[in-house]
Amino acid sequence: MKNHLTLITGTPETKLALHQQLEDILGEFIQITSYAVDEYVPEQLNDHLVIFSSYLIEEEASPNVSPSSPCMTARRTMNYQNIDRLFELEKGTSVLCVNDTRQMAEETIDTLKKIGMNHLFYFPYYPGKKIESKIETAVTPGEITFAPSSIKTVMDIGVRLIDITTLIEILDHFELKQELGGTISSRYTGKIIELSKKLADMNRQTELLNHHLQQVVDGVNDGVMAIDRHGRVTVFNPFIQEYSGLSSTHAIGRKLPQLFKDTKLLHFLTNPQEEGKYFTINGYNLMIYRVQWEESDNVIFIFKNTDETINMEKAARKQLLKTGYIAKHSFDHILGTSPAIQQAKKIAMQLAGTELPVLIQGESGTGKELFAHALHHHSARVYEPFLAVNFSALPEDLLESELFGYEEGSFTGAKKGGKKGLFEQADGGTIFLDEIGDISLKLQARLLRVIQEMEIRKIGGTKTIPINVRIIAATNKNLLELIEKEEFREDLYHRLKVLFLTVPPLRERKADIPVLVRQFLQENQIQVQKFDPALMNELIRYDWYGNIRELKNTISYLVTVSEQSVITTSDLPGQEFFQKPKLESPPVSESVMDERLNQAVLSVVKELNDSFTNASRKKIFENLDHSTLSLSEQQIRRVLENLKSRGYVTIKRGRSGTQITPEGLAFLLNS
Repeated sequence: MKNHLTLITGTPETKLALHQQLEDILGEFIQITSYAVDEYVPEQLNDHLVIFSSYLIEEEASPNVSPSSPCMTARRTMNYQNIDRLFELEKGTSVLCVNDTRQMAEETIDTLKKIGMNHLFYFPYYPGKKIESKIETAVTPGEITFAPSSIKTVMDIGVRLIDITTLIEILDHFELKQELGGTISSRYTGKIIELSKKLADMNRQTELLNHHLQQVVDGVNDGVMAIDRHGRVTVFNPFIQEYSGLSSTHAIGRKLPQLFKDTKLLHFLTNPQEEGKYFTINGYNLMIYRVQWEESDNVIFIFKNTDETINMEKAARKQLLKTGYIAKHSFDHILGTSPAIQQAKKIAMQLAGTELPVLIQGESGTGKELFAHALHHHSARVYEPFLAVNFSALPEDLLESELFGYEEGSFTGAKKGGKKGLFEQADGGTIFLDEIGDISLKLQARLLRVIQEMEIRKIGGTKTIPINVRIIAATNKNLLELIEKEEFREDLYHRLKVLFLTVPPLRERKADIPVLVRQFLQENQIQVQKFDPALMNELIRYDWYGNIRELKNTISYLVTVSEQSVITTSDLPGQEFFQKPKLESPPVSESVMDERLNQAVLSVVKELNDSFTNASRKKIFENLDHSTLSLSEQQIRRVLENLKSRGYVTIKRGRSGTQITPEGLAFLLNS
């Protein structure tokens, strides 16, 4: 009989994280059951081994464990998948280390220092603790709800994981240490090596970016000088060397009074109120501009020779700073730990590394645009433009000119000099075509030619312009149905759907609702303690046909209308507030996999389970009725992955094979 252990944690988030870790490393050899004190723990547990996530949980949950069951309290370490986020914080930054108790907060700090995260100053924080100094940033291992509301930035570095010493002790308990100790150690070490590679890649990218930026700064036809928050010079390009008569070797690292003796010049350089002023330095008539970065204390000074067109250059520079053609979201901004969203993120991360077009399909409000941003942010084009256009938001005539641009005089109202289109502006980067299902057939034909030829022709123009753009499109419509109605071109569909991503609706990832609610409460500066648990349960039960957008709007409504100290179910709006399900067609997310395939494969899995036969892909293939459904083993694998993401089956290695879940049985009964 297979060895079995029970894991007991405090919160559901900790349970999910630690269970996944144990499953990844030990699941092949040990069966694992997990409970969270905040959810439910059986009154009398009796198992081969019981693991408590901390001494605090041991004190709380030990009465529920049979005296005859061996117990162990896990040693914990930082989450190696998220720890690199701390490098985003500048060296010497003071941060709160937030946890639920003083002991856990201090233990977290101790662990961070032991693994070499010594570039920050940590201050423990826990419920009831006063903030002794003005600190704007907090880090926490999954306990974001305990962060004080006054903190501007809260960085969740993920639930602390179980240490290798505890994993070895588990093997020792089951007398597997000699047989498997090396294997488990290698798996654990492999995760650490993955982190090391990730950090090394980050360092290489930073070095390449710094080298690239230095080349750009040196190539600018103006003097460029920058200072950090300590007032020390960090950038001193060749033109400023010429204007000042100082070498960059002498200037870098020094403060401004050590370099410039002119009192009026020094006053300007250190006065944030003035943007630009004329000076004569070493015979050069210069216009000096002072640019303060909004998100840091760094300052850039531009020394422009007045023989050039000063005003035009100033306007162009300001416009450049205002241009926001960047991807604002990464995969870290896509919240949730449910199998459905984790599977979507996993697939998206794989798609991000290619140059091929991607079609994102999902209901309205599921976060398709966030995935588009993240795909660009994690691609090789990350330092190139990211532009988005929503086809449902603009009329067709305006869309055509926005996408492809126009020449001067091509139509009434055309701007002098013409205009660049979004495709031309996105050259080298990514263009996101949102709500592609709303595009007209006329525009579809032109868009198809652009994608095929990778060149555009402006409205009223006579020459073609080559472009290098990656296409990401998104829709909440069933494009195959539109093709059957002759409302969407089949050839365009296949050009867009080279790669494919489905974003699951919120009703298929309800486990993520508490995390999303906490995020929306934090955005509204409301503590989670002011949110009635009964209301949270009510939100989890609802199906959210408007998805995350509807949930966010609901939280905003609750925060606005509630007049009590605690937001309760009595603050919920009436039924007319909520979006109703569409009766005429199934959810968009189901369009990828025909339900007949799901039912047929799931039925075969149940039959094999009932007969105690290993439900491998080969066995499923052999038992499937190919007279009505002809599927290859590869296609069966895709169906099984879809069933797994919906929680209908579990897929394990070895003799267990694929097992139908209670949710899967319910799905068959209701089909």
